[in-house]
Amino acid sequence: MLSWQEFEKVEMRVGTVLEVKDFQGARNPSYQLIIDFGPHGIRKSSAQITDLYQKDGLVGKQVIAVLNFPPKQIANFFSECLVLGLVGDQKEITLLQPERPVANGLRVA
Repeated sequence: MLSWQEFEKVEMRVGTVLEVKDFQGARNPSYQLIIDFGPHGIRKSSAQITDLYQKDGLVGKQVIAVLNFPPKQIANFFSECLVLGLVGDQKEITLLQPERPVANGLRVA
């Protein structure tokens, strides 16, 4: 079991996708995302979300991500946050999002 104190250490925040590129060097089909977390800065992330999302539909979309993991190198790219989603039966990812627009950087509680 995870303690409440351990859960509180996970910094999940909302950000808006600014830019999306195909991730050519990834083993699995992925995008490279640039996300604005308001006062917490702009971060890069790799996301295997190509099954359900097109690049042009992601720009301007708000997503939830974990900000306090160390950067992870994936091929020649450093992912600076972990975008959160739900894993379907076919391994497709549905992004977690706020149900209405909110300020970038707000923390999940």
